[in-house]
Amino acid sequence: MDLIYFILCAYGMTQIIIFGSIFNLIRPSKEWMSGSGKLFHCPMCMGFWSGVFLFGINGLTELFNFDYNVANAFLLGCLSSGTTYFISALVNDLGLKIKISKEE
Repeated sequence: MDLIYFILCAYGMTQIIIFGSIFNLIRPSKEWMSGSGKLFHCPMCMGFWSGVFLFGINGLTELFNFDYNVANAFLLGCLSSGTTYFISALVNDLGLKIKISKEE
């Protein structure tokens, strides 16, 4: 269950940072610092750093508990990045992204 809670927290945090209107005033543009602002517009990129942040505070929560070491930080960042990107590719504000193409 720890991994499921971690993934859901990372996904939620990433979505709020990237798309939340509350961050519109402080979210940098994509061109900020020679393109570094793209981090704040990319679910895969921000998903990684959300995962690393959550790993860093995991001792302060009872939702998940991981041993503190560099390998876990990297792997949980990668897990967060991949799952956040995957869920973002499947879901949008209107629900599941289902594309129906007509065969001719």
